[in-house]
Amino acid sequence: ADFAAALAAEEERQGGAGRAWVGLCVLCGLPAAGKSTLACALHRLLPQRPGWACALLTYDELIPPDVFDPREAGAGPLEQSPLVPRWKQSRRELLQCLERFLRALLGGEPLPAAAAAPPGWERFLACCRGQGLRWAAEGSAAAARPLWLILDDNFYYRSMRYEVYQLARKYSLSFCQLFLECPLECCLQRNRLRSHPLPDQTIHLMARKIEMPDLQKNAWEQNSLILRSFDCNSEDNYANAEQIISLLATALENPVKQNEENTEEKEADRAICAASAVHQADQMCRRIISQTMKDAKDKNMLPGEMKCLAEELNKLKTEFLEDLRQGSNLKNQTCLQNQYSDPATSVISSFQHKAANIVNKYIFK
Repeated sequence: ADFAAALAAEEERQGGAGRAWVGLCVLCGLPAAGKSTLACALHRLLPQRPGWACALLTYDELIPPDVFDPREAGAGPLEQSPLVPRWKQSRRELLQCLERFLRALLGGEPLPAAAAAPPGWERFLACCRGQGLRWAAEGSAAAARPLWLILDDNFYYRSMRYEVYQLARKYSLSFCQLFLECPLECCLQRNRLRSHPLPDQTIHLMARKIEMPDLQKNAWEQNSLILRSFDCNSEDNYANAEQIISLLATALENPVKQNEENTEEKEADRAICAASAVHQADQMCRRIISQTMKDAKDKNMLPGEMKCLAEELNKLKTEFLEDLRQGSNLKNQTCLQNQYSDPATSVISSFQHKAANIVNKYIFK
């Protein structure tokens, strides 16, 4: 009822006018915070007045669950984990599928053959067609009314959401974020009631790493709304629906410009700097692991212990590189290329210290 009333008010405000808009709405928050409940409500109610079309892209359904299998690393004790984990590669491929869909929707570009498309393309198309979406190559009338694509995922790192924003900017689409803030204990309680719950430690780890929208610092996050959910027994406990509808309408009225402002260039420079630091750190971590394994072998460590040691060191490397990649160790630093400013140095020093502690655990146990 709240959503219907808000939609009616928005239609009256717009005077019933219709324009050819496409918007990307990112839902983010901890697992079991209520994102899917909100997504389904939006998917059901947005096609009502004022006549917005809506499609729901649920990452849990579009990304194969096996990509999150921690056993994906090689079996050999000295084999390194892939630089890009499978789950991250799958997210990139899904974004590529979304871009291909947008090209077909907006420009009448023909659909690629399955052999030339990213993995998961057929699954993505089936999701779109199942919701009644068509595009120019299939006689689409999509431009007759605004279309919101709701992306339902955790999006706990800001960089994950920024990738979607960049796509919106590339094609001058609308963009907004709905961040569901829910107490950790409430999320844990809801998760345990699910048919396939996540491990508690996964949610605890995500809660430590999650990055809320920063409307004051980041111009690209201005069209964001933080919704607070405190009642674990209610499925519809969000800030009033009028705020959500108003946010979506404002975003549609103000699509992202391709070259919006200098802050975007700064973001790009920061990303280049971070990528360089990650590459440096990865190479140094690999050398440290290689030397550590050689030293352990010289100390006659048992093969089983060698394998466990390699797994722990590679896991530690992955965590350190992910933190560095997401900017946890680059905050308030600029990409100044001089001998006194190397953002990877402090990371490597910490990695080397923790790696030594892991080795000592095996030697002195």
